[in-house]
Amino acid sequence: MLCTQSRRAIIPSARLALCFAASSALAHTSEPSSLRANEALLTLEYQTIKVPGDRPIDLMGFHLYHKVFDGAYLGAGFYAPLFKGEYGGFVAADLGAHVRRRLAGPVWGIAGLSAGGGGGGRSVEHSKLLSGSGGFAKGYVGLGYDFGSFTLGATVSKLKFRKAIIDSTQANLLIEVPYSYLTGPFSDHGRPLPPADDSRAGQQMGENMLTLALDNYLQLDPRGTNKDTIRIADLQYAHFFAPDTYWFAALGMGVHGMPLYNQLLGGLGRRLRLTPDITLYGQLGLGSGGYSPEQIDTSSGLLVYPKLSAEYALTRDLGLAFSLGYMAAPKGSSRNQTYGLSLTHHLRSGQTADAAGPPSYRGLRFSVFQQTGYHLRYRDIDRSSLQMVGLQLDLPIGQRWYLPLQASGAYTAYLGYPGYAEILGGIGLQSGVLPGERLQAYGQLMGGANVHGKAVKASAGLRYILNERMAFNLSVGHIVARSASGGRFSADNLALGLDYRFSIPTR
Repeated sequence: MLCTQSRRAIIPSARLALCFAASSALAHTSEPSSLRANEALLTLEYQTIKVPGDRPIDLMGFHLYHKVFDGAYLGAGFYAPLFKGEYGGFVAADLGAHVRRRLAGPVWGIAGLSAGGGGGGRSVEHSKLLSGSGGFAKGYVGLGYDFGSFTLGATVSKLKFRKAIIDSTQANLLIEVPYSYLTGPFSDHGRPLPPADDSRAGQQMGENMLTLALDNYLQLDPRGTNKDTIRIADLQYAHFFAPDTYWFAALGMGVHGMPLYNQLLGGLGRRLRLTPDITLYGQLGLGSGGYSPEQIDTSSGLLVYPKLSAEYALTRDLGLAFSLGYMAAPKGSSRNQTYGLSLTHHLRSGQTADAAGPPSYRGLRFSVFQQTGYHLRYRDIDRSSLQMVGLQLDLPIGQRWYLPLQASGAYTAYLGYPGYAEILGGIGLQSGVLPGERLQAYGQLMGGANVHGKAVKASAGLRYILNERMAFNLSVGHIVARSASGGRFSADNLALGLDYRFSIPTR
């Protein structure tokens, strides 16, 4: 209509451009969109917990919650100490529910329940007293004031570890940061993204990075009993909130030198592009980590970690990087020169200088599972079974192959001590699923570490697809590990999990 009415008033070349623009805009607005907006919460909390007969322990909590319906969220997170006592290396993880309701104006009511596992202490023996079997439960209730971009709250929380002296009620400071993200159907993995959705994704999502690293910590003048070079497997997620500036969160676990070492870090980073293939990164991380102060002296657990890395682009989406850094525990004596290799997967959205490729959907699958370890043997002696909770992220590479990344921890004691954990990554193969089918078979082989050292785990299972977003999975497997002293660990495992399946727009 616009084209025919404008025929006399517009010169031919201008009329042609106007017609094309109008037709293009009409096409974009009429294209069906598969993108769906999702709401979530990032929470940070701080609490000081009374320890009978000893100094208190302070815990910083970091949780990610997904909105399931109005005012109710489900999610997972971690706790680690920062400033008080000598509990470096204490770490705990949980799954929980978070509820918020508006009471009046900007004032909200806040409550939550969670359960999980973890542990630590000044020494290996002290960890049994402080955190018992490792299993714990937490509940909290309080008020928050909404400032718009975040909510600041104060709650009363109750934290209890099973068979342990941690059984405390305390005040808890809480910060809620709301955010939203776009997802498409999991089955759209690899399909082209409509231009209108690509533009929307560029405005709302930006760029993210997943990095899997192997870091080496060369201890400088160590005061603890462990003086070995510690090798860390580290998984980091980063989000760019400006073109070249990002925040990140990272979880690391020892694979050699001190298999039980762990750390949680967050911070800011900046990148500098030298050439199309070479990029420099600098980042400063703050967090908590260690094992026990008698073996590696991180004291209260507080860590400061500046790091530089140079990345070479293997493909448009994958990069290989070499890093150098310095890890220090300000309240302890631990000082470490660090170096390592990492593989980075870039997830980009919208029209940017780094996102020149055609837009498409990128599938992701996130799983929460309960795992029982049975027929467990260490040093040729039968041991008690283990109850564990775990998280797994699957990155599809085509319709059949995928890359699994898995972390899990026990909420029952192992060899009489709390804190058994595994961190693994590898390759998976799954059967195809036609429209209307419910069952999918899969198998995966992963390598990594458990509390003894290097580990290999194989598993196979079935997935029952509930709908486009959710599925149940059931698997059986076997894990083998060997300690530095030659002790062999093996266990069969049975896992039942819930999958959250989605795709994100990428370039």
